[in-house]
Amino acid sequence: MKVTGVLPLFLPFCRRLWPGRLAGISVALLKATALEAAILAGHLLLYPTGLIQERRTAAPPARDGTAQLPVRFGPPVVLLHGFIDNRSVFLLLRRSLAQHGGQRVVSLNYSPLTCDIRAAAELLGRHIEEICERTGSDRVDIVGHSLGGLIARYYVQCLGGDLRVRVLVTLGTPHSGTSAAPLANAHPIVRQMRPGSGVIQDLARPAPGCRTRFVSFWSDLDSVVVPLESARLEHPDLDVQNVRVTGIGHLALPVHPAVAAGIREALDAPQPGERATGGLTVA
Repeated sequence: MKVTGVLPLFLPFCRRLWPGRLAGISVALLKATALEAAILAGHLLLYPTGLIQERRTAAPPARDGTAQLPVRFGPPVVLLHGFIDNRSVFLLLRRSLAQHGGQRVVSLNYSPLTCDIRAAAELLGRHIEEICERTGSDRVDIVGHSLGGLIARYYVQCLGGDLRVRVLVTLGTPHSGTSAAPLANAHPIVRQMRPGSGVIQDLARPAPGCRTRFVSFWSDLDSVVVPLESARLEHPDLDVQNVRVTGIGHLALPVHPAVAAGIREALDAPQPGERATGGLTVA
């Protein structure tokens, strides 16, 4: 990731002020913060375009002689946004999946007035049943950003969604809860994302025989998930691969090209015969 704009002017000063490794961390944090601000500004401009559900239109048939991208032979991919967000956050990811042979990508919106993760998970289940019926597929893959990943995980673990979800990819999802933004506790869904909440306790319960494979991307500079390790999915009954992302923040996870490449790899990987071990790093 290149440093652009006025940031290079401050690098010598940062190195003198914070020597050694601390300077490197501080510079990385400055770069990540600048990127988060740029992404936020762009997303605010795009936000109105994602306020309504996307149209359910069939792809037009290809004409003879038209060059075609290789088709990804897999289930439909469902994209689920985070708290007070909408499907516009996945504009770049959706384009990346399409350009690399992804097929049947569906972006879902849930209401910004949603106040209960359990109710949102039930609604997600109904949407997925409709998608499976419409596409003729028995299963789907899900990519969930932040709260979207938590809703999808609740559907998989607690509502029998593992019968429908082949792979669940989460991006900056507070699997063990987050203590960030304590003033936001007035919102009931924020309280459900706190460590030790009833929802977090439900997800910590045994889940023997869960059929879904989980891939959890977590960032070392995520300011929304506190502590950072809460975005790692740790559960003895689940088939999980945790992927550490370095140098970017929470908002960058759905738009960064390196993360998009990691998501494509996770979705294209065949179902493993054994649990994934260790972890990867996306830089």
